[in-house]
Amino acid sequence: MILVVCALLAELRYFVRRPQVEVVACGVGPVEAAIAVATALARAPYEAVVNAGIAGAFRGAARLGDAVLVGDETFADFGLEGGAALSLPEGATLADRARADAGLLARCRDNTVLQQLVRGLTVAQVTATDSTAARLQARFGADVESMEGFSVLRAAAVAGVASLEVRGISNYVGARDAAQWDFALGARAAARALDAVLDCIA
Repeated sequence: MILVVCALLAELRYFVRRPQVEVVACGVGPVEAAIAVATALARAPYEAVVNAGIAGAFRGAARLGDAVLVGDETFADFGLEGGAALSLPEGATLADRARADAGLLARCRDNTVLQQLVRGLTVAQVTATDSTAARLQARFGADVESMEGFSVLRAAAVAGVASLEVRGISNYVGARDAAQWDFALGARAAARALDAVLDCIA
């Protein structure tokens, strides 16, 4: 059984359900995503977890309607303001990066739909200005922005379950009046990406 996690079922409205694939809508944001994945993995065994849904692209990184495979995620603005190292007692460290499973990525390598491997940035609020978009892209080198990617990959990794993330690009990150938002276009791309991943790993 493969667990597919989306924030809202509307993001996967064009995905045709398959046997041995369970779809869970976790809710919006990193906290809801982490709770939902941890709960699901505690209740039942899964071979893999796939986070699928829409995302915004930083300009120049992807186009509207692109289907992308996310190789790694960074949790934005986590820790000390400005990005400097945060000194914690007893050698504790912050977990602010999560990576897709290398074995699953390798199985998707030759799929023509999944040729675009990108870096993701997980945020707790949608970026709505060009200045913030520029700051985030410069600091993190991200290609796409979502609100759940890090949490899904991290929760799966902690549970010892291989995971991947796929996204359909629905908008550009930045000023809302210039974002060219197209939910349906992004949702179609997300379904296309999810179908491609499941073809590779199921």
